[in-house]
Amino acid sequence: MSAAVPLRARLWHVPQMTAILRGFERRSDWLPRVRPYRTDLRVMMRITRAGWVRALHDARGPAAFIARDGAQVHALYVHPRAQGLGLGRALLDDAKHAAPRLELWVAEANADARAFYAAQGFVEARQGDGSGNDEGIPELQMLWQDERCAR
Repeated sequence: MSAAVPLRARLWHVPQMTAILRGFERRSDWLPRVRPYRTDLRVMMRITRAGWVRALHDARGPAAFIARDGAQVHALYVHPRAQGLGLGRALLDDAKHAAPRLELWVAEANADARAFYAAQGFVEARQGDGSGNDEGIPELQMLWQDERCAR
């Protein structure tokens, strides 16, 4: 990896980060496709411009990214070529250093993501019926809090 520390994503990274997101959607049989590419691209541009997105890069460009607004983690994706290298953990560790508490919603059907977040110290807090996401699929809210702040 050319950058061990996540860096703020730039607008020129948006097409590659959108490709990471769309690739995940294609590989996930349980995830319905509900948005056109242009919508995902516009959203990625908006949140990147707002400074919510941090990324880790390899020689081919963005390999992983996280979108976070305050305590709310909106997205965390790792390109298949970089999975298993600790990039997701590094992005979460960076977010944990920036916020004493993090929350996110994860698809109930996404067992791998749920296990990953649990291994990173997140706990399941409540269940959603899908009305809070574009796909309309059941989801779980997961929370993490810095132990030093919980005392």
